[in-house]
Amino acid sequence: MGRRPTLAVVGATGAVGSVMCELLSSRKDVWGEIRLTASAASCGRLLSVRGEELEVQALTPEFFDGVDVAMFDVPAEVAVEWAPIAATRGAVVVDNSGAFRMDRDVPLVVPEINAEQARNRPRGIIANANCTTLTIVVMLAPLHREYGLRELVLASYQAVSGSGQSGVDVLHDQISKVAGDRALGTRSGNVRQSVGDDLGPFPAPMALNVVPWAGSLMDLGWSSEELKVRSETRKILGLPDLKVSATCVHVPVVTGHSVAVHAVFASEVDAEGAREALRNAPGVILVDDPASGEYPMPIDAVGTDPAWVGRIRRAMDDPRALDLFVTGDNLRKGSALNTTQIAELLAKEFTPPSSSAR
Repeated sequence: MGRRPTLAVVGATGAVGSVMCELLSSRKDVWGEIRLTASAASCGRLLSVRGEELEVQALTPEFFDGVDVAMFDVPAEVAVEWAPIAATRGAVVVDNSGAFRMDRDVPLVVPEINAEQARNRPRGIIANANCTTLTIVVMLAPLHREYGLRELVLASYQAVSGSGQSGVDVLHDQISKVAGDRALGTRSGNVRQSVGDDLGPFPAPMALNVVPWAGSLMDLGWSSEELKVRSETRKILGLPDLKVSATCVHVPVVTGHSVAVHAVFASEVDAEGAREALRNAPGVILVDDPASGEYPMPIDAVGTDPAWVGRIRRAMDDPRALDLFVTGDNLRKGSALNTTQIAELLAKEFTPPSSSAR
């Protein structure tokens, strides 16, 4: 007989953890008991989930006793320590950090693409992809099935919320400092001086600026964020030899990662065929009518679940290539939503399909 599994949310008070709790209240309820934990500073706080006031508990090994599925949104070093503990106690961990993504014994799952991989978890851990990767792979998968993907050249436009609440706070603080000074950004106005030394998690001012950097410095001048997009896209799509070149850029947008994509395929493509492949693809919304001013933008995608795709056109010099633009809420599908969808896949292992939600 089936039962409703017990769920734990680890990091429930963080920016992504808070969205996880919101999703648990708004999506179909498949869970029995829900437990919350976070840092020691958050212990004792009450959070509303499914209309219940749940207390944030201390993170201990005993917290995971009786837990079936645990969604983690914590720094990688915390996940490395605590995810194996949770798995040892019997929980299947769905981890949102980068700690396990490229581990050969940990599947990297996007339910619209490779849901079957969720059952292949020898370590009892399933990884969630990077938010930039998740912005693009949901729309790449149907195009790959139709035309055979061979190469990607990407430029990301990443929102500051991808760097956590500190990124959001520093952008708002900087905007307040530069607001009203119309000389700023010209030869007579120095943005760096106006903003001051408080750059938060960024190497340069975000207000009135874009910063062509995300992550840490790796070999040959690549950033860790750019290499993540390459390796994770290959793993999710099952294309280990896919050519990927990415340039990751932070922009002064609060929420919503965007990516300009140049995709090369094995066979000839056309824009209308690509639109047809994407029109009914799960997790994708097509917004592609430039003549009417309709194209995908983060101000429209924020707070929504799909990847918004548009500006689709065949490359000028290659009949096998497409250029397009995609955007999505990096705190939802890019983080909390995909983690929640994976957890819901796991819930089906405990609850037979005929069971109804309460």
